[in-house]
Amino acid sequence: MPSLDDAIAAIEAGDYRTASRHLKVLYRTMPENPWVKFYIARLYEESQRLDEAEAAYRVLLRDSASPKIISQARQGLKRLEDKRKLKREQAIAQAKAKADPSEGGVLILEATAKEERKQSAQHLARIFEIEAYAARLMLQVRGWRLYRTGPLAELEVYEQELQGANIAAFSASLTEIANLNVWRVDYVKSLTPKPVVVCRDRHDRQGQFSFNWSEVKQQIRGGIPWFINAVSYDISRRTKDQVKRKIETQDFVQMCDLHLPKRGVILRFCDRSYDFDQGVVFAPEQQQKIGKLRAATLRINWNGLLKVFDHHLAEVLLWSDFSQFAETAIDFHFLMEGIDPYVDIDRPEASHWDPAFQLYSGVAWMRYLKSLKSRSSQG
Repeated sequence: MPSLDDAIAAIEAGDYRTASRHLKVLYRTMPENPWVKFYIARLYEESQRLDEAEAAYRVLLRDSASPKIISQARQGLKRLEDKRKLKREQAIAQAKAKADPSEGGVLILEATAKEERKQSAQHLARIFEIEAYAARLMLQVRGWRLYRTGPLAELEVYEQELQGANIAAFSASLTEIANLNVWRVDYVKSLTPKPVVVCRDRHDRQGQFSFNWSEVKQQIRGGIPWFINAVSYDISRRTKDQVKRKIETQDFVQMCDLHLPKRGVILRFCDRSYDFDQGVVFAPEQQQKIGKLRAATLRINWNGLLKVFDHHLAEVLLWSDFSQFAETAIDFHFLMEGIDPYVDIDRPEASHWDPAFQLYSGVAWMRYLKSLKSRSSQG
């Protein structure tokens, strides 16, 4: 039977196969021996199985009563952190050397299941060197979080490391998002034999576009706040500043994007700019509106349009957690100010919510293309 010294000597000599064989025998005969467990962790570390090494060291920290074992396990975790940091820095340097260093991007965290939040928070804290509590707050229960901006090459390295830690995340190029063809739809001219829409390009040039429902691969829906300057009167004060003004949300402008990746087109529908007086009638109430009878409300007309989409695009992926994403994005002021929103909302002053929708739709587009690429590489 091998001794623990035999296993240690094999690890130090770099003979990991022999060390593994010895430690398996020792673990079967002495499963509670903390030093056997420690050198199993060391074997994982030396053979670059860093995640397994971390898990083993953390078990020792949790279960061991020996100060020496605890000290050695902490040193092991520190070595793992240093190795990962060096590996990450090297990967980022290599990625930047191969890519355009000036190309910017965004890193998006996707929703994390409740039962995975604790472990995911630990990994997120380790990767970005933040407190575990702060990392836990960063994890979304639903929807997406805009977590970081920066050079795309660097963010792609973080994306790979996060995915390796089973944290759903993806990066997207701001250049590619800026170059997307977003066509703002004035109205749907006809639905048969296939949809034809009258729309405008980014230069406000009007034209017609026809497509098949099968070409639509994603729907993006969301409500963009419509703000007003509200007046409030403070009856408890008797000075000149009794009247106060504050920004309040009066309503939400409804948006819906249809993504046609093979055509390279996003069709953008907006309830405030869509002309329900022309083209297809989606609801009986809309017919009453024709001829200047204004019985139908905007919401009824809009819901009629969405029912058509729901019927023809029932199997198409729908992203509708825009508000959760926007709450994490609107504070990136420099980023928001650099995005052309292509949203037809007549506002008294600009709002970061408009470019946030453009970004939300854009990152959804990029995520879809990445998933296609991933499936093709696996197949």
